[in-house]
Amino acid sequence: MIQSNRVRLRPVRRGDLEILGEHVNDLDFKGEYNNFGLRDTEYFEQAFAEDGMLNPLNSTLVVTLSDDQIIGTISYRMVRYGGNEGSRAYSIGIGLDIEYRGQGYGVEAQQLLTDYLFSTYTVMRVEATTDVENLAEQRALEKAGFRREGILRLAQWRNGAWHDMIMYSKLRGE
Repeated sequence: MIQSNRVRLRPVRRGDLEILGEHVNDLDFKGEYNNFGLRDTEYFEQAFAEDGMLNPLNSTLVVTLSDDQIIGTISYRMVRYGGNEGSRAYSIGIGLDIEYRGQGYGVEAQQLLTDYLFSTYTVMRVEATTDVENLAEQRALEKAGFRREGILRLAQWRNGAWHDMIMYSKLRGE
């Protein structure tokens, strides 16, 4: 488990699957910027059966409060910028239940995951993208120590339209 004073990141447990399944199509939990269409409510069951949703290439963790109440999910996946092992980085993404947004939980969770990735893997870069209109996540990433790099024009298909994304990164040692 990875934790701060207020937030914990832990692997998904079998007992979490029902809760996550209930939220898979709930916009209050996913948020409008994570709405990529309806998913089968068995999505998390299938993903958990494959590898426990935890492997170094693509993983999902639950974000909880100190009492283990699930308030969201955070994920990371490896991305490559070349063919050798040194050209890899991690991309992170977070989704918090609407009632826990704007209280610093997302900032803490993203800081915790970024610190974990730097301490565990030999990567130079952790990155995140967000919609150009998602000002709250832009502020959260900046508070978590990420720097804005630029616009990815019409990079994401969501809610029946293409959306510009903003790329943020944090480098080892920053």
